[in-house]
Amino acid sequence: QVKLVESGGTLVQAGASLKLSCAASGRSGSHYAMGWFRRAPGKEREFVGAISAIGGNTRYADSVKGRWTISRGYSNDIMTLHMNNVKPDDTAVYYCAGTARVRNVLSTIAAESEYDDWGQGTQVTVSS
Repeated sequence: QVKLVESGGTLVQAGASLKLSCAASGRSGSHYAMGWFRRAPGKEREFVGAISAIGGNTRYADSVKGRWTISRGYSNDIMTLHMNNVKPDDTAVYYCAGTARVRNVLSTIAAESEYDDWGQGTQVTVSS
């Protein structure tokens, strides 16, 4: 059974930088696509960014494009969300997601329904 564990959530001031990590364990098989989602207070969970099963291809939501990046250590199965210039609107619980159901190993997955594995979430609060 795959387990995803997020870490790094904290309280920061607007304009700061922050890193969230997601460690995957219990995986079998060679291909695993991963992504980040977030749920802000009173809102639905939304896509933040994703990284492909191999090759390091990434995709981002417009709200974070140019500010944040995703990296991944394919040997240790740790995905990192590098958050620069955070804003109060970025306040949310951030979730790591993953799936072994990968049709194209170079593609990124933005649809929540296509992910099978989810972490418990980590809280990020940005003060103004």
